[in-house]
Amino acid sequence: MVLKFIKEATFLFMTVFGTLGNISVSVNYMCSWWRGPEKKPIHLILIHLAFTNIIILLAKGLPKTMAAFGLRSFLDDIGCKIIVYLSRVARGVSICTSSLLTVVQAIIISPRASGWRRLRPQSAWHILPFFSFFWILNALIGMNLIHSITSVSLNISQLKNSYSYCHFMLESQKTKWIVLPLMALRDAVFQGAMGGASGYMVLLLHKHHQHVLHLQNSKLLYRTPPELRAAQSVLFLMLCFVFFYCTDCVVSLFLSLSLVDNSLMVNIQEFMTLGYATLSPLVLIHRDGLLPECWHAQ
Repeated sequence: MVLKFIKEATFLFMTVFGTLGNISVSVNYMCSWWRGPEKKPIHLILIHLAFTNIIILLAKGLPKTMAAFGLRSFLDDIGCKIIVYLSRVARGVSICTSSLLTVVQAIIISPRASGWRRLRPQSAWHILPFFSFFWILNALIGMNLIHSITSVSLNISQLKNSYSYCHFMLESQKTKWIVLPLMALRDAVFQGAMGGASGYMVLLLHKHHQHVLHLQNSKLLYRTPPELRAAQSVLFLMLCFVFFYCTDCVVSLFLSLSLVDNSLMVNIQEFMTLGYATLSPLVLIHRDGLLPECWHAQ
């Protein structure tokens, strides 16, 4: 009974706290967007990432919370298809947006003599076509869910765990061999780009650190540019993403290979799915000081 209450409270806390945090991040970056003299592409990407996280939390966290409190039959067949499909698409868009954020930040802090500097977005509006591409790509990849998702029946014994609110029907092997390679290719491409950009930023930050040490030894005052402080924030955000994503993948693989029902691992997987969307706004608020900046502007 106590364990059940802890699960209910955790789902509720992550959903409410994460949603409010992402709303706060999006509102604060919109303040910076409209009040600032320069429209920064990074701000637009972060607003989109917060918007995507809100969709994930509402589409996955809210039904999970309601299911945890015993409301298992609150969605009909169409509602289940919409909720699960939107959750899968938003999660894919979150992966793509996080990759774009890392790549753009790496280009911004690259040296002026570097060839990467030519790829720097000249305007924040040049980022918008990428968002459209991400939504279309992930909407097409997740099309199979429309046919394989249905609402749960009143026979609760058919469910694998007591927190299910929609039922996954068996898919044909042909559909699996089409969808799974597309998802693996998407993850490999965007996470490969994320990893390469992150490694490049680590190298640049290391060089900057050596430069600062040299200036300190020379008794010269030097302040870290805001672009490099933003790069540190993005790197920390990507570390959070890698942790939650890799843990989610490992747990999902374990569950797919396991022959017995493991409710603990199922709950861990659900927490990992919501973890990045819940923690990322806290990272941005703490690292970038968004709330004091916005209140000062007001």
